[in-house]
Amino acid sequence: MENELTLKRFIEIRRELGYTQADFAALLGVSNTTADIERGRTKLSGKVVSELLRQFKINPLWLFGESEQQYLETSHTSVIPKVVTVDASNHDNMVLVNAKAAAGYPQNIADTSWYEQLPAFDLPIPEFRNATYRGFQVEGDSMLPNLHPGEWVLARAIEHIDHVNANRMYVVVLQDSVMVKKIEKRPNSNNITLVSLNENYPPYDIKPFQVQEIWEVSSKITFNVDATTDSGLLRQLQESMQELKNQLKHVKKV
Repeated sequence: MENELTLKRFIEIRRELGYTQADFAALLGVSNTTADIERGRTKLSGKVVSELLRQFKINPLWLFGESEQQYLETSHTSVIPKVVTVDASNHDNMVLVNAKAAAGYPQNIADTSWYEQLPAFDLPIPEFRNATYRGFQVEGDSMLPNLHPGEWVLARAIEHIDHVNANRMYVVVLQDSVMVKKIEKRPNSNNITLVSLNENYPPYDIKPFQVQEIWEVSSKITFNVDATTDSGLLRQLQESMQELKNQLKHVKKV
């Protein structure tokens, strides 16, 4: 029989991840339900422990009460793009993921043929070389006033979650959704926090293993330039160009 702490931690994992006993059993390859494991009637098998590690990065030593670090590899979780597309000259090109395509992006994230259906272009600006960029259409109003629904962000791929900066915006690809957020990592926490600029949307925590890719927003494309006079339009264009220059300088420094 497992010790009480191990059973308590096993139950804690299931509840924290939001699974029923039946759903968790199916994920871990256990017949029917995890109820017998949680009651201590069935031994916690090596296969279950290895599945917890493989799927959710659960530290086996933590499970058995020999460590206080619940998750392994939390600060080095790879979020590098699963597929990089190139043009006829073998240069990286910039795939555009509109709002409709974003709905299927997480499920098709490693399917090369799926990307071939999306429009792609090469932006002939030196600052967009030497890195992988992707365009994503903004959906919803959670990042107002900085980003409006229907606008596009051009974002640079990053390799690890520990490369994120609390002052930047990111396209975060989870297991079932794509969203633009700020990312905060709290000291001594296994969670990362997704933050909206629109105060009507509260921040919420996720686990690093839930993240498939992260793209750092470097610039945006907007089609909603309103101006009442020619001089107002000119001023807006000048401000937009200055903003783009500043963003490009930042990308160059990085």
